[in-house]
Amino acid sequence: MNHYTIAVFCCFLLFWANLISAVFGHRMGRRQLKRHRASTAPRSGNIDAVILSLLGLLTAFTFSAAYSRYESRRQLIVDEANALGTAWLRIHLLPPNAQSDVRHLVQKYVSSRAGLWSAMSNDISAIRENENGIGQQPLIWKTVVAATNSETHGDARKLLLPALNQMFDIATTRAIAIQSHPPIVIFIILGLLSLATAWLTGHGMAQSDKPQISQLAAYSALACLVLIMIFDIEYPRFGFVRLDVPHQLIQNLAEQIQLEMHQ
Repeated sequence: MNHYTIAVFCCFLLFWANLISAVFGHRMGRRQLKRHRASTAPRSGNIDAVILSLLGLLTAFTFSAAYSRYESRRQLIVDEANALGTAWLRIHLLPPNAQSDVRHLVQKYVSSRAGLWSAMSNDISAIRENENGIGQQPLIWKTVVAATNSETHGDARKLLLPALNQMFDIATTRAIAIQSHPPIVIFIILGLLSLATAWLTGHGMAQSDKPQISQLAAYSALACLVLIMIFDIEYPRFGFVRLDVPHQLIQNLAEQIQLEMHQ
């Protein structure tokens, strides 16, 4: 079970927990009304406002940070596609007798990077595929360096090696970006604030004999939908918000290279 599925399941549990919290808040409010007259019942408007403000502020910052990471991951995919394409084109600068081996190695590397996206549905497969690609980097580097050792006036070493270096660096940067998420404590605090807000909402309905279940359900559903949207953006491999379109650039490049290799 991946992290996104676990997060959605937790949001489903939070929906029912909010309803239960609101019902308990309503019951406690009714007890207070029975002990006090309506005119002398204790007020908690300031506390309500503070908790609602904290929930809104934390949700806004979490959503903003999640979307920022989403944009960064999308840009890194585009940058890696460009770096892979540049390195592939600059193989033409190598001596003709050395191009075949380098092309074969780079083709395997690009295919591995293209397969990383589909492997991300499982953490173990994704780690294995990423390690497979990173493990090919030293061999590509050594092969290119050996092919350009005898170069006296060509531009292969000056242009191809920096392109390979950028190609390898972006792979490392993407690996870190994929694993970058907010600390779990932030989501725990969001859940606790949501429960507290539900309790206050139910408590505020104490004037009526029964809580307005439809309104409470609407609040709980909205709070959970916002959290699910945040998780959706945090894990763009799953859900409705995805990065399939930019990653298709790497997939298209891998297919193009494979066609060129068979020509």
